[in-house]
Amino acid sequence: MEFLPFFFPADSFAIGVKLAQEASDDELRAGFEEHLEQTKQHVKNVEKAFAALGEKAKAEKCPGIIGLKEEHDSYKREEKPSKPQLAAFDLGSGLRVEHYEIAAYRTAIAMSTALGYAECGRILQESLMEEEAMARFLEKNAVASLRKLLASERAKAA
Repeated sequence: MEFLPFFFPADSFAIGVKLAQEASDDELRAGFEEHLEQTKQHVKNVEKAFAALGEKAKAEKCPGIIGLKEEHDSYKREEKPSKPQLAAFDLGSGLRVEHYEIAAYRTAIAMSTALGYAECGRILQESLMEEEAMARFLEKNAVASLRKLLASERAKAA
């Protein structure tokens, strides 16, 4: 079905791995790593959603997610940011990815529901809830994580 055009696990996973590796805060790193595990289940959920439609899922490249990854890589390469700058940028990158995925899930759920594929929408709802939870986690922990990192950097400089 054309209304599930968002099956891009490799693209989402690749940027998630980068963000987990670069996280200087243990709590954020753990959050990114946990979400990577959830992403593996999201792949299975999308496969189940396609199966509920009588279709087979096939991974596609996602220009939006690829663009977010390229933006991240370009920033790192061109700006050569300090640890606090990279941490702030990574938090923003993580939020942009989550909001992109949230929009994709919400659209697919709305379309599947409108077209009478309630089971498909129900399956995708689980993944949507985890994407929304990750966005809330990043928002909740951003300020504290950055303050901790800045204090650490200041202490090293003193």
